Amino acid sequence: RLTAPSPSASYPASTMSLFVPPDIKTFASWDYVVFAALFLISASIGVFFAIKERKKATSKEFLVGGRQMTCGPVALSLTASFMSAVTVLGTPSEVYRYGASFILFFIAYTFVIIFTSELFLPVFYRSGITSTYEYLELRFNKSVRFVATFIYILQTVRSILYNVYSLYEFS
Repeated sequence: RLTAPSPSASYPASTMSLFVPPDIKTFASWDYVVFAALFLISASIGVFFAIKERKKATSKEFLVGGRQMTCGPVALSLTASFMSAVTVLGTPSEVYRYGASFILFFIAYTFVIIFTSELFLPVFYRSGITSTYEYLELRFNKSVRFVATFIYILQTVRSILYNVYSLYEFS
């Protein structure tokens, strides 16, 4: 049977007093240049399409692109909106913190995507609606749409407050 030496045997308590925290890196000149270039390119794309698509005045035309897009760009757009940068950056830390059981999230995520794409999206597309809330109004009434919107707003605010509290707690 192998046993690891106790921490006190390998590293005496006085060793911790020798710890030197690493230098905190800040942006150098080239970092600012790259950041500014990315910002300008992104802003330019937005301005270009805002000018080009001025004739599309209604929100319905804006949200569904006049229904002229094929499946590929729509799928990539939905994936990008579901998988935010926070998810991409935060997942490795979640796996590190909570272990490989985080894979259950991905399994559930796969089923939800398949279920949604096969059950809900065809109904929305055939109905010509652009949001779940619009569907709720058509299916039930305006009060149900309002309540669902209000609940979503409360849930989003709660989530933001919880995340801010978590950051404050761990700092």
